[in-house]
Amino acid sequence: MPGNGIKNVMDNNNPSNSLALEYSRSTIDPEERFARLEEIVEYMGEAIIATTDTVENLAHRVDNLALLLEEQAEQVQQQGYQVFALNDAIETLVQSQSDSQAQIEQLTEALHSFVIAVNSANSHKSS
Repeated sequence: MPGNGIKNVMDNNNPSNSLALEYSRSTIDPEERFARLEEIVEYMGEAIIATTDTVENLAHRVDNLALLLEEQAEQVQQQGYQVFALNDAIETLVQSQSDSQAQIEQLTEALHSFVIAVNSANSHKSS
């Protein structure tokens, strides 16, 4: 669209065209040029505000994710402590079971010896 000056450059999104060259070649009167420049500045301002809002939103999201990660790290640490405590409890239980097994074996041997002694005493009385 010849004759549209700066607007033409923006609409085409053609980076090879220089905004300054297009502006200087235009045959638009100064008031219209100024109005178009105002539009461009306003558009750029809106784009900057939108970008700033987006960056702020992303920053809030990153902060929230950081808090969640911190909470999860705490939970993992607590679970680690719980696993360690559970491991200690299991080791204690295994040791207690082993001790109990040894005591049962000693008791069984003692009862076996007692039964043999009683049977032997009974067989001597009977004879």
